Amino acid sequence: MTIYGIIIASMIITVTMLHRYEFASNEKGIHFWKPLSSTLMTVLLLASFFRADSFRTDYTLSLLIGILLSFGGDMSLMFMNRSKKAFKIGLVLFLAGHIAYAIAFTWFSGLYSQDWISAAILFVSGIAIYLYLLPGLGDLKVPVLFYVIIISLMVNRAVSVFYGDFFSQTQAYLITGGAVLFYISDVILALGRFRHTWRYGRINLAFYYSGQALIALSAGFFDRV
Repeated sequence: MTIYGIIIASMIITVTMLHRYEFASNEKGIHFWKPLSSTLMTVLLLASFFRADSFRTDYTLSLLIGILLSFGGDMSLMFMNRSKKAFKIGLVLFLAGHIAYAIAFTWFSGLYSQDWISAAILFVSGIAIYLYLLPGLGDLKVPVLFYVIIISLMVNRAVSVFYGDFFSQTQAYLITGGAVLFYISDVILALGRFRHTWRYGRINLAFYYSGQALIALSAGFFDRV
């Protein structure tokens, strides 16, 4: 089994256990399995350094910024049911993580005329999601609006990599798939936080870790460099 296979198999186990404790509202279990899952997510990215001729140090390090900011967001959201401040800190850290990803994808791939297509789709979906959440946002109306804009931008920049020639086709699918799963995860989290109380709402973690894993994997699939 390759190093990627070992890490991914380990993540499947840890994320499955994390869901078990999330659904049971068992904080002790959550506080063990969530940091472990997030650590493996980081290790998955760094494993690109073992992919001879298939990685670029500058790209891996640029993704590491987003991964570490997300790691901080993960740790903050563990306490969001106890503290509104913890939720806000997590929101800010994830916001910064999305910005880091958006900058990385744009820096290496560039801007293209076709970007308006995904921008238009994301604009419509973002407005619809925000208006649906609006009644429950309270004093978070502006921060959540800004978050919707930034995560939509991140997905737009991810889709854009298909139009350039810096990334391989495999990487384009990994980056875009990861960004979309990340987007879905945040939508599920927001619905559970601001509109619906659903015992199994934390299923968003499956989308989140899958999305982050795909983005991390993209670091190790350059055509020969």
